[in-house]
Amino acid sequence: MKKILLIMTGLFVYVTTITAQQKPNVIYIYADDMGYGELGCYGQQKIKTPHLDQMAAEGMRFIQHYSGTPVCAPARCMLLTGKNGGHSYIRGNYELGGFPDSLEGGQMPLPEGSFTLGHLFKNAGYATAAIGKWGLGSVHTTGHPLLQGFDYFYGYLDQKQAHNYYPTHLWENHTWDTLNNPNIWVHRQLNPQTATDSDFDYFKGNVYSIDKMTEKALGFIRTHRQQPFFLYLPYTIPHVSLQVPEKYINMYKGQFDEKPYYGQNGYAASKYPLSTYAGMITCLDDQVGLIMNEIKKLGLDQNTLILFSSDNGATFNGGVDAAFFNSVQGLRGLKMDVYEGGFREPFIARWPGKIPAGKTSALLSVQYDMMPTFAELIRQRLPYAVNGLSLLPELLGKGTQQQHPYLYFEYPEKGGQVAIRIGKWKGIRTGVQKDKGASWQLYNLETDLRETDDIATRHPGIIQQMQAIATKEHQHPHIKEWEFIDPKFEKAAEAQKR
Repeated sequence: MKKILLIMTGLFVYVTTITAQQKPNVIYIYADDMGYGELGCYGQQKIKTPHLDQMAAEGMRFIQHYSGTPVCAPARCMLLTGKNGGHSYIRGNYELGGFPDSLEGGQMPLPEGSFTLGHLFKNAGYATAAIGKWGLGSVHTTGHPLLQGFDYFYGYLDQKQAHNYYPTHLWENHTWDTLNNPNIWVHRQLNPQTATDSDFDYFKGNVYSIDKMTEKALGFIRTHRQQPFFLYLPYTIPHVSLQVPEKYINMYKGQFDEKPYYGQNGYAASKYPLSTYAGMITCLDDQVGLIMNEIKKLGLDQNTLILFSSDNGATFNGGVDAAFFNSVQGLRGLKMDVYEGGFREPFIARWPGKIPAGKTSALLSVQYDMMPTFAELIRQRLPYAVNGLSLLPELLGKGTQQQHPYLYFEYPEKGGQVAIRIGKWKGIRTGVQKDKGASWQLYNLETDLRETDDIATRHPGIIQQMQAIATKEHQHPHIKEWEFIDPKFEKAAEAQKR
């Protein structure tokens, strides 16, 4: 009898293991400040991105995909919680502490009781890890990744520390991981009249943070290859400072007519700023290649969904020349703008045998769609109503894909901004912190993708519709500086309800 029980038990364990492996692994790779046009598969001509181009050729490329907002911390919050800018707990880069190690404080933390993608996958029996830049709560806060659904964390907890790619430390769970790097003040400016090669060398270190992230990511994949895993991999590239190992700079040196950057617009000086920026994106592409190769080597390729996007558009400072690289493909705006260039993002999804290869999708989508998409994928119920829709039918080519009736965005910084997409129409309000009644701009993105012809006065009905959406979607934030709703619109909405 004992032998039969043992055999039956062994059979049960075997069946359970096989069933568990049918759950797809999910890897979500997140770039930092990557413009819509900085990959070859999105039209880039000067920067080499062969691995991401291959990923797009073997999967699906989205061309109308948005971040939740045009800056770091709130975009990550919206991605991880499935909420739009009017509902999200974090809506701006609310900084705590300072730049020195002794003042490291991070950003506003996610509160206790938040539900993230980490929780979603953990509830389904997945091993979960966040490796890279967090920005949603430092050590000893409620926002720490280990309190937000992740079994393992490695990287930067504080976005300010991430300005330096050769930091004195990274964090492994709650532990300070000292790196063999000098103490570098990346916002130190150089004198153009006296700067020498050794002055530029000041910004170089020994241990590149990106290499450490990939090392830990590969280790996590190997450790959990026998069980389903979710890996959230928010790399810091190509966010400034301009720092990358010399081999990547040498790939581009001599190709561009470039002059040194001395740090006059913030962040580290760079002798070859154009080559360094291009090299950083190629470096990121190499990391994607390493991840994809490891998945194939371990025999997980057919059971792993890999996705790639970025938190917002290309930046405007730190020696970056977005115009030179055509980083946003001629779209209006950059990081911190709710014009298309500020937060229309590349989005690639690859899953051999499940997602059709080489397909381009024009579906209107947004990063807070990831929560319902993954929930449907792993058959988990969500504890609250989210603002996104599942993209799984579009990805797999099965079932009926729901369409967003509209997308709502608000960003309380850079004067306060609101944006709404209704099909081809894009409505924008700027400067709403000072002028709560600021006028709407309106653009037809089918005929005016660069948002140059404001036709708001010709379509009062659409403007009225957009104002109603803005009033409906804006929930009062817990930070006074993030509030900019016009009381007259609230009163009008209340009157309509009555």
